[in-house]
Amino acid sequence: MKQTWRWYGPNDPVSLDDAKQAGVEGIVTALHHVPPGDIWTPAEIEKRKNEVALLPDGSPSGMVWDVVESVFISDDIKAQVGDWRVQLGNYKQTLKNLGAANIRVVAYHTMPVLDWTRTDLKWKHNNTGLALRYDVIDMAVFDIHILGRKGATETYSEGIIDLAKARFAAMTNDEKGKLTHNIIAGLPGAGENWSLDDFSDRLAVWNRISAEQLRKNHVDFLSEIVPLAEEIGVRMACHPDDPPFPILGLPRIMSTKDDFQSMFDAVDLPANGMTFCTGSLGARGDNDLPELARTFGPHIHFAHLRNVRRESDDIPCSFHEDNHLEGSSNMLRIIKALLNEEARRKSVGAGVINIPMRPDHGHEMLGDIGAGGNPGYTAIGRLRGLAELRGAMLAIQEFSL
Repeated sequence: MKQTWRWYGPNDPVSLDDAKQAGVEGIVTALHHVPPGDIWTPAEIEKRKNEVALLPDGSPSGMVWDVVESVFISDDIKAQVGDWRVQLGNYKQTLKNLGAANIRVVAYHTMPVLDWTRTDLKWKHNNTGLALRYDVIDMAVFDIHILGRKGATETYSEGIIDLAKARFAAMTNDEKGKLTHNIIAGLPGAGENWSLDDFSDRLAVWNRISAEQLRKNHVDFLSEIVPLAEEIGVRMACHPDDPPFPILGLPRIMSTKDDFQSMFDAVDLPANGMTFCTGSLGARGDNDLPELARTFGPHIHFAHLRNVRRESDDIPCSFHEDNHLEGSSNMLRIIKALLNEEARRKSVGAGVINIPMRPDHGHEMLGDIGAGGNPGYTAIGRLRGLAELRGAMLAIQEFSL
């Protein structure tokens, strides 16, 4: 697998020098300043390519922009409202511009309103590093008592509702504000940020859109996008829902094996693929990740290797980001399945053999604590994760000979 590193551009506190020292081979980035629905112009794409190609001192980095993460699908396209057809045309033009720039993998997701969601961005792990965590009780506190979403109590069990009520009563205003910020405005790479009122308005758009309708709209999107991607040599990589269960009354359609199989069946072309995110999929105990990697191997265009620790067997459940080789999923078996897929591709003469991977959601640790990096994307935690993953890959390859 090709070892890559997510970089948020020139303003990222983690520099390309840092990435180079981590031993990465390629960069995963995006034009984060371009709003969802707008066109990524050739000039802006070329500018980012050139930024990746040079280290801060102007010397060649030896790295290239391998994967786009992400070209966001606007909520208008997902819901098929407003000028969504114009925005769909813009999306197609963006893909053409990326293909012309020889960028071949484009990640995206189907989650409405929010990108990946956590309730705590600095939860103290038992290794004393700071981890990302999703606490289902904190989510209920926000949903029921802070946001006041209509029908919120129907989403949770009586036990969670009671615990949320008690927790909310004990929270300070600062704690309530921090929780709100973490959920709606605190995550890097999200397409948009909102105030609480704006957020409520965005949620209201989805009151009338079911999971079935969102799935139909997604197939409509794929039916127009994937044939184009196939034609221009771009591979689309759909990221799983994160977390992989409904939140805040929003539909989720890419959380399970059946969800992805349905997507592949609906538009059966090689360009229609997935981002195999072991943390997102691993937050559900009913997802067997090594088996999913074997089943969907030909569709895996990109991989996020991280591990979460599920704190119960319930769905939904609380979970936190664990060390990369620990947690609730067997990372060694997952890596072996991905390496076997690469070997299969080589044996049949496939045009694309390597799966770009990146370590994901590292802990904030050592000198990065308090240094102001993006949550989950500080340097040292990802450096540790990549080193562990690299060692695991080399060991599996050596002893499989």
